[in-house]
Amino acid sequence: MAQPPLIPSNWQLPDEFRQRLGTTAGRQRFMQSGQDYLIVSHHVPEHDEVGRRGILFWRDSNNEWRCSNGDPGKGALAKHLGVYSKKLDEYDAMEGEAIRADDYLPVLEGLAPIVRSVRNLLETLEEARKAITDDRSIIDHRDKAYELSRQAELLYEDAKNSMDVAVVRRADEQAIASRQMSVAAHRLNMLAALFFPFATLGAIFGTTLTDNWPWRDSSLPFMMFLIAGLVIGAFLTKFIARPA
Repeated sequence: MAQPPLIPSNWQLPDEFRQRLGTTAGRQRFMQSGQDYLIVSHHVPEHDEVGRRGILFWRDSNNEWRCSNGDPGKGALAKHLGVYSKKLDEYDAMEGEAIRADDYLPVLEGLAPIVRSVRNLLETLEEARKAITDDRSIIDHRDKAYELSRQAELLYEDAKNSMDVAVVRRADEQAIASRQMSVAAHRLNMLAALFFPFATLGAIFGTTLTDNWPWRDSSLPFMMFLIAGLVIGAFLTKFIARPA
């Protein structure tokens, strides 16, 4: 979908501004030409956006404010800041519901460009405050931008710290599970070592070769079988359990 032109066709923008603006907004900044002032800002960035969508706020020599997206006059800048505030609230709610490390990744990916954008917007409005001394609403907008910048930075840090904790907790859970599996495998090896001789002796002496032995009707071979199996099994168990 094609983006609308950065400068509305019905704007009689000073040539100095037009010469400093390209087809895209570029970085956020403040411009002044005589009694005309221009604030170049960005719409709230999405995490998958490569470029930035620009929005212009122009105060002409008659002290009338205009916004390139058509929002009326002086309240357009306040509305612009409100969009940032609403977006941060959405990410705040997502961060509060996140539990696993994977849940924090979308929050961090979405917040990262917003943190940079709000910080640059704050710097731009600070320049505008110094230049536009007869409009105290700029001070309010600058202060709001400062609050948003602080909120975005704190939210980003909280989400990052919470994700680190979730990663550590998951690593601990995996370590416990690995230890349990190791213990279970060790016990299985011990049982296998204990009963392996019985299986081997049974395979050897449980053949038809013993049918003609003179002691086949006596219990002595069976007792010898058990004793030999236990001795060999105990030896193998001790061998497996020895320290590395």
